[in-house]
Amino acid sequence: MVQFFFFCTCVVTELIPFAVMAYDCFVAVCNPLLYTVVMSQRLCAMLVFGCYAWGVTCSLTLTCSALKLYFQGFNIINHFFCVLSSLISLSCSDSYLSQLLLFTVATFNEISTLLIILTSYMFIITTALKMRSASEHRKVFSTCASHLTAISIFHGTILFLYCVPNSKNSRHTVKVACVLHSGDPHVEPPDLQSEK
Repeated sequence: MVQFFFFCTCVVTELIPFAVMAYDCFVAVCNPLLYTVVMSQRLCAMLVFGCYAWGVTCSLTLTCSALKLYFQGFNIINHFFCVLSSLISLSCSDSYLSQLLLFTVATFNEISTLLIILTSYMFIITTALKMRSASEHRKVFSTCASHLTAISIFHGTILFLYCVPNSKNSRHTVKVACVLHSGDPHVEPPDLQSEK
């Protein structure tokens, strides 16, 4: 449970800085002269504190939900990180509330951060298209490309793993998605024969 708490805290805490980075890019591209005023050190410190505070709050909620699950017999989670969807699939108790809570927390965090990211990039693209120089276009898009790649990989796996109403995914599917999500080197490749 301690591992799950810290893993969940890190995941939720990592979601929010992607949105903050998109807002930072928005301010840098759309209002470059006001950048130091808008993105002050005080605001940056508040954003970092807010990320961790929200991460701990969500993680405590999900950990308390996981503590109510009942397990029987010898159960193995066959990868390094303990995620709630794996615990739900191993649980012998009624896991409807845990599934609903996981779905609600994950979907709220995903939708809110993705809305901030998409809105920021909509304004960034609009501003970039108004620029006359091709070198300015390249500069804006090359700056944003690595951030967009990281967002696609991270948010894609989060949506795949947690933002589905039924969290009892195949154990092999969860293992493969956890590799993309966390870079877990202890994941074994799925055995397609045992899935039949």
